[in-house]
Amino acid sequence: MAGADEDFDEASFFQSLNTGSPFPVQPAKVAKARSKGTKTQKAGTLFDKVPAAPPQNVSTAITPAEAETGDTLPEDDAPTPEVPLYHGHRDRVRKRFDKIGGEAFEDYELLEIALFGVISQGDTKDTAKLLLKRFGTFAEVVGAPTHLLQEVEGVGPATAIHLKVLAAVAQRITKGAVIQRDALTSWHLILDYLRASMAFDAIEKFRVLYLNKKNLLIADEVQQEGIVDHTPAYPSKVVNRAYNLGATAIVLVDNHPSGDPEPSKADIELTKAIIAAAKGHNIVVHDHIIIGRNGHASLRGQGYI
Repeated sequence: MAGADEDFDEASFFQSLNTGSPFPVQPAKVAKARSKGTKTQKAGTLFDKVPAAPPQNVSTAITPAEAETGDTLPEDDAPTPEVPLYHGHRDRVRKRFDKIGGEAFEDYELLEIALFGVISQGDTKDTAKLLLKRFGTFAEVVGAPTHLLQEVEGVGPATAIHLKVLAAVAQRITKGAVIQRDALTSWHLILDYLRASMAFDAIEKFRVLYLNKKNLLIADEVQQEGIVDHTPAYPSKVVNRAYNLGATAIVLVDNHPSGDPEPSKADIELTKAIIAAAKGHNIVVHDHIIIGRNGHASLRGQGYI
């Protein structure tokens, strides 16, 4: 059996592969050498490794991530994913806002970007336009009651509250501008604050601004909401509150939800009654301002005070 093993010369076999020269070895002897395993094999020889079978069922389809990054190109006949028309729209709107500011934005554009914070997906432009169609202006949208806002398609409870938060933010900003300022010398700031607070309210409110002897705002209170139908009760309530706060002057304010700021007969009578009650406590009534969507009216300016 030893002589049979010596009949196969492995070195000569590899030499024949490299030179192409014939190597007279019988297939049976090669098979026998293979079956000997480690007795005839040397490290790194032909029989060390058997080629692995090719992988089965390997998909050549690209993943969405590959298609998005361009790491792998799809086949020529593969369908190209459709990109929504609004893809990247929010980033473009934000960049435009950052570049030119909100003053250059139309109402629908400003409302659209404001809705980004509560509507996380989809196009908010249509919702913004529907809101403006229903209520009119940006200010009227954020001033509308939540139940009416939710009647607009695409507006749910969270969106309605978000819009009311915008209104509260505007009021807080304008109120901050009048605090620690002389009300009489900053009258335009007072009017800005009152318009932001009351111009687009759906119900009538009667409020009082209480001032100290330096005409600085010390309190801003809504005394009544709804239609004023019991005016005789107001003078004592307003004056007593001023006395308790240590106020020396007041500004009366109410809004007309109809939009027309012209004073009614009831407004004039209420003003005169409060002035009469305030005189007994040395409290000055600077003015009675009526706020409407279309502007404001001053009873002092019209000669009623």
